[in-house]
Amino acid sequence: MVLAHPAPLPDVRRPDRRWTVDAAGLEIAAYQWGEDSGRPLLLAHGGFDFAGTMDCFAPLLADEGWRVVSWDQRGHGDSEHAALYNWEADQRDAMAVLDSVTNEAVPFVGHSKGGGLLMGLAEVRPDRLSAMVNLDGLPSKRAIPDVSDRERRRLMATELAQRLDFRRQAHDSLRKPGTLESLAERRGKMNPRLSEEWLRYLVPIGAEESDDGWRWKLDPSMRFGGFGPYRPEWGLMRMPGLRAPFLGVLGLEEDAMSWGTTPSDVEPWLPRAARFEVLEGVGHFVHVERPRQVADMVLEFLA
Repeated sequence: MVLAHPAPLPDVRRPDRRWTVDAAGLEIAAYQWGEDSGRPLLLAHGGFDFAGTMDCFAPLLADEGWRVVSWDQRGHGDSEHAALYNWEADQRDAMAVLDSVTNEAVPFVGHSKGGGLLMGLAEVRPDRLSAMVNLDGLPSKRAIPDVSDRERRRLMATELAQRLDFRRQAHDSLRKPGTLESLAERRGKMNPRLSEEWLRYLVPIGAEESDDGWRWKLDPSMRFGGFGPYRPEWGLMRMPGLRAPFLGVLGLEEDAMSWGTTPSDVEPWLPRAARFEVLEGVGHFVHVERPRQVADMVLEFLA
């Protein structure tokens, strides 16, 4: 299936192909920019996003010969909603999408949560990774604790109880409806540095219309963060163990979705011979604010 958009923007392109992947019984919407003959590349969107947010970035990679493969993470976009959510399930979904394209090692490129998600996948399936690009998905906290097994168990019990209580209350709820303009304005609070034209472009892709208005296609039971014992800095501590070539990109302008990470937080944890780029005047959505610059960095790195 080839996708179109009723009001495309210049230099923005919908995926060239869409298909559905069965991830242990859950239907995952997968997408591709570029030709089937291109070199595969796995691209992951951030939390509360969807693959359509890559429409300005993925085509730049595809135009240079890459077969850019992405997907709507479970509970996001056109992928099926799940009973529960956790990082390991997201990683299994990513593997199911990758397996539907190739059995070889490929570059991983992820933004925000997608960057952390693919770094975790790289840790458990290093045989499927040829290079790692993390786009502003480098979280940090100033105090990085040595988390004991006892604290992990305590966190599991606490977070399981909290999330199950929230799920019990939210499983029948619906997201607040609105017009195309009001949904764009609402998303603008999360993405204050993105243009109005881009925000309006995203609504018909990431939302659906019903009798009372438009709603984002995002499971209302989803919350920020992982399910179970997870802290962002744990991923940072694992980063030195990545063996594949690594490129990290960090935007310095803070906005609502930023991690608040500084270069000094990241540099001690970089893998050996890693490349680390810092962008001034750029917020969390580095690939949307400066798609050409970031794409050129990625293309040069992968070359």
